[in-house]
Amino acid sequence: MTIGGEGTVRVRIAPSPTGYFHVGTARTALYNWCLARAAGGAFIVRIEDTDRERHQEEQYEGILSALRWLGIDWDDGPYRQSERSALYDIVLDALWDASHLYACDCSREAVVARTKGNATPGYDGYCRARGLERGPGRALRFRVPDDGVTVVHDLIRGDVEFANRTIEDFVVAKSNGDALFVLAVVADDRDMRITHVLRAEEHLPTTPKAVLIWEALNETAGRVPLPAFAHLPLLVNAKRQKISKRRDRVAIEDYRAQGFLPEAMANYLALLGWSFPDGREFFTPADLVEAFRLEDVNHSPAFFDEQKLLHFNGVYIRALPLEEFTARCRHWAQETGGLDVSVLSSPEWGVLAPLVQERVGVLGDVGGYVGFLFDETFAVEDESFEKAVRRDEEAPAILFEVRERFGGAASFEAAGLKQALEEVAELHQRRLGKAQAPVRVATLGRTVGLPLFESLEVLGQARVLDRIDRALERLGGGAD
Repeated sequence: MTIGGEGTVRVRIAPSPTGYFHVGTARTALYNWCLARAAGGAFIVRIEDTDRERHQEEQYEGILSALRWLGIDWDDGPYRQSERSALYDIVLDALWDASHLYACDCSREAVVARTKGNATPGYDGYCRARGLERGPGRALRFRVPDDGVTVVHDLIRGDVEFANRTIEDFVVAKSNGDALFVLAVVADDRDMRITHVLRAEEHLPTTPKAVLIWEALNETAGRVPLPAFAHLPLLVNAKRQKISKRRDRVAIEDYRAQGFLPEAMANYLALLGWSFPDGREFFTPADLVEAFRLEDVNHSPAFFDEQKLLHFNGVYIRALPLEEFTARCRHWAQETGGLDVSVLSSPEWGVLAPLVQERVGVLGDVGGYVGFLFDETFAVEDESFEKAVRRDEEAPAILFEVRERFGGAASFEAAGLKQALEEVAELHQRRLGKAQAPVRVATLGRTVGLPLFESLEVLGQARVLDRIDRALERLGGGAD
């Protein structure tokens, strides 16, 4: 059943289909992919779905979709642990026959009651010498050596030692016979001839268990070289806390739905624990593969800064050819329903697209910039109206005078509209920016947006005058 051969770099990503695709998992997948591509090796996708109670079938395709979106392709798989139980049974039998396992019928409650006063928490080895046979209702535990240390040779952190006396006799198979993750992952890594295991730092405490199982299998089931381990730095938030779904936005799906570009996300993720040798921040996937070296990954926690990610995304958006920007908007709109696709085919979009591209941080911002033009139920934001119009004592007069000039304009073009408003500003001894605030809110609906005069030209004379009239009515009839 062995997959793959000797001498080739073989790495894997092994997410569980139990929810969203975490940005940390995405970073791990990216580093594994880089290592494989740089060495001409193989990148394997393996879905670790042994936890039947938490397994969500719809998340299986979600994992693959997220990887594809990020531009991470794979050479083998996707494999599913739920379809590989025959291999795990073989491994369990080998370990049992060599006395590395023993049966245990202790309930969780019994273990807690028996050990609650112990100085060292965890299972106390109660069933080690009872000689129970395997069978229904009995879990299988690994017999951890009493003395010595288990060493994890980590390519990022150096050698990490774990005293065996601090490792409890851990369960490798449930009482129903199903193999647990700690055994299944070793069985799969041996079978697939994995040469490097790159995963998050949080998994380091479980790694000595994997090493113990691996070494035991080398004694009983044939020698397979232990993979090189590399535990990647934690991702933390601004408070230097490990990022968590309870506090932070961590799902790749959320960023994708908001309108982040995959190449921007991948570029940013690559820099969370590693840096380009020449210090550059923006690079292509090919550049990344060529430059990436596992020994250059540091072990310090990496700050997942959403604002910096947003900056990266804006840079990538503005680097797109205009036609490609529109195509990305269209794809995002079709995928999320966040924007009426017909907007992107309109003549007005052709005029405004360059202005939009220069301003949006994510594709999800596009609707907010062009809504004034295409929203049939256009309404001015209440907060913006209060701030820029109602609280401005001169706003009624400014709107009234602008309405007179705009209404009499023979040509409704940006340059002429700007000149008209400059004249009104001069009458009120205001800077242009201050004078145009109530006009912007009355006609475009909010205090920020695209350049005012180009927007008014596209909006058209009739709609501009109508919106100014509605603002004046809202104020109680306009200027005296």
